Amino acid sequence: MRLTKFSHSCVRLEHDGAALLIDPGTVSERDALDGVDAVLITHEHADHMDVDALADALGKRPSVEIYTNPDVIGKLGDLAGAATAVQAGDEFTAAGLPVRAYGGLHAIIHPDLPRVANLAFLVGAADGANVYHPGDSFDVPTDARVHTLFVPVSAPWLKIAEAVDFTREVAPRRAYALHDGLYNDFGLGLVSNLMGNLGRTEFARLTPGDRLEVR
Repeated sequence: MRLTKFSHSCVRLEHDGAALLIDPGTVSERDALDGVDAVLITHEHADHMDVDALADALGKRPSVEIYTNPDVIGKLGDLAGAATAVQAGDEFTAAGLPVRAYGGLHAIIHPDLPRVANLAFLVGAADGANVYHPGDSFDVPTDARVHTLFVPVSAPWLKIAEAVDFTREVAPRRAYALHDGLYNDFGLGLVSNLMGNLGRTEFARLTPGDRLEVR
């Protein structure tokens, strides 16, 4: 798979001429959607789901398929017909790639705020060169060996100790920063140092547009 990191939580995976995009939100670049065959949406927050951008993409390419939790489908409006409801534990194929859904709920922001549905996605074989995108959660895929992990590093709902412990528990071959659009360069540098020193795996932050091979 070829992986491209876009801003914040948006990740694109390409394999055998097909493209899969995860969490194209209002913080990420719209051209991440160009030519995609399928889209995975972890949850309903705008930094992970830009309905207007999705509508433009489907207007150009009506065959695009969307996979997400039922709560998100209810917010897609006219795009709901292009979406397939997914629950934690479901396995399916999107853009020719095997996908398994995990989790169920967004991480706690504050006890006074209701938690929304959130799915994490493992893309690729459970014992091969895969990519795990947790959305806004620290849900651990206990039945899979994660090759490439994306770790949320900046949010109102996390502290860096949780990101470190999540990385240690998943124990991936390598890890990259996710949900990284909220800090300035100083904060991102501090996070990268802590994750690199404490995460017990290779860690880096990809800048928007960076590409790499997952193999």
